[in-house]
Amino acid sequence: MKNDKFTKFFITTAIDYTNDVIHIGHAYQKVLADAIARYYRLYLGEAKTLFLTGTDEHGSTNEKAAAVAGQTPKDFVDKISQLDKEQLDILEVSYDRFIRTTDEDHKKQAADFYQKSFDNGDIYKDTYKGLYCEGCESYKTLSELDETGQCLMHPTRQIQHTEEENYFFKWSKYSDFLLELLNKESFVLPEGRRKEMISFIEQGLKDLPVSRPKYKVSWGIDVPNDPTHVLYVWFDALVNYFTEGYAKGFWNDDTKIVHTLGKDNARWHALLWPAMLKSAGYKVPDTIYVHGFINLEGQKISKSRGNVIRPSDLVKEFGVDAVRYYFLKFGPVTEDVDISLTHLKEVYNADLANGLGNAVARVAKLAERSGFKFDSSDAIVSFDSDIFKPLRENYRVDLTLVNIWKEISNLDKHINENEPWGIKDETKLKEVLGYEVNEIRKIAKLIEPFLPTASQKINEQFRELRIKSATGIFPRI
Repeated sequence: MKNDKFTKFFITTAIDYTNDVIHIGHAYQKVLADAIARYYRLYLGEAKTLFLTGTDEHGSTNEKAAAVAGQTPKDFVDKISQLDKEQLDILEVSYDRFIRTTDEDHKKQAADFYQKSFDNGDIYKDTYKGLYCEGCESYKTLSELDETGQCLMHPTRQIQHTEEENYFFKWSKYSDFLLELLNKESFVLPEGRRKEMISFIEQGLKDLPVSRPKYKVSWGIDVPNDPTHVLYVWFDALVNYFTEGYAKGFWNDDTKIVHTLGKDNARWHALLWPAMLKSAGYKVPDTIYVHGFINLEGQKISKSRGNVIRPSDLVKEFGVDAVRYYFLKFGPVTEDVDISLTHLKEVYNADLANGLGNAVARVAKLAERSGFKFDSSDAIVSFDSDIFKPLRENYRVDLTLVNIWKEISNLDKHINENEPWGIKDETKLKEVLGYEVNEIRKIAKLIEPFLPTASQKINEQFRELRIKSATGIFPRI
């Protein structure tokens, strides 16, 4: 960041449909963005970093879920949105705002955004005839369906054959503009996703409906020039980033704007959203970071399979820092991954109990036994160091954690080679232990963006002049 033109950092996640409470597949993305946001708060400062997440509350999927529950759409989405927030709070996701597309400021901004594009001549009325997946809330082409004619993401949902009058956005007009964007290697990450987006454009962009008639979908934001239509849910939802970013002064050339999202949402964020912004006359985001999917025990996570796990379930069993560490280290940061509770337990014991936790316990016990007073000043850590280079350059939190755990390994090596328990010379012992105490304090700072609770506990334990042993922060399980 210090070598480029940006002085502020704005990171977002995709916002989740409120047809059901989020599960661990959704939560991964929020923890990923949270770790990046926490890092930039330390690197640039609290006031120069903004982190947004929230819920996508309009559209037919949410409307029908409310009907099944016997509730009004507003009551239903209020409930799910609150439950989603609780899941994120359990994971210590430190969002600056949890936005809801039913928030009044967002509804106004979405309508204004549409009007700007309409006034620019990029929206017109026509008839759509084709395929629609209600699960994706997305119009589909035959190439996007499997051999049975079903959506690849929602194979149990019946594809709808629909014909309706809509307002269309001139998406095809922006093909050359989008290709130029995609030629910037950092615009879409990882590289494989960038190539997928280029391929999609080369197949030919078609203009996209950006409204639905109210007789089909009544739960939405009114189209400004035609109250018999509501905004298409994707047009509405994407504007949420602008709603908060613009209001808080983070949608300008001083800010690096990064969207994190799953691969199923890549096309909308990498191709539709920049075209919408260009049409309305606003800056486009700097990076679209696309991660893969999480499978559980080799199967896709879904309610129909009965394998949905909420973040709160894992935190209850393993603790928040263990869950965060596992997903940040082994999550689908570039490709799909398969996780299991057995693997989570193995990682917990190997990396946290026997790794970080054991190093902290060893040094604390040696320091307490020595009876020495230690310098209580804060350890000096550079958040511009190479340790964080993978995160700064490519948002690779997994590789950053590898670097931090090398520091823990180096500390263990120092302890084993110097054998402070056998040193008789008091001056030498204090020198060795002073170094090791300071290394623990440094490690506590290094892990702060990733394991905030563990970082705080270690800081509190090692802040004292006389350090005392304490109950292990990661007892074996």
